[in-house]
Amino acid sequence: MKFEFTHQVRRSGGRRSEAATFVVDKLWAMGGGLRRDVSHLIDRSYGYHSARELRWHLADRFGLDVSDVGVSAA
Repeated sequence: MKFEFTHQVRRSGGRRSEAATFVVDKLWAMGGGLRRDVSHLIDRSYGYHSARELRWHLADRFGLDVSDVGVSAA
């Protein structure tokens, strides 16, 4: 299953040792020529460290194997 997302970068308290994270603004499931908004199915306040982490989260959330999930920024 393919997902496309928009995001906002979020920086924490100015500590240099902490990496920037991003929060998902919108999430779309792509398939069969359709683009469905599934933003309401995830916690959009969670700070992801990478698209790879988002991919793992989506696989778990939708009961899919990680190798069957693709993510890309819109």
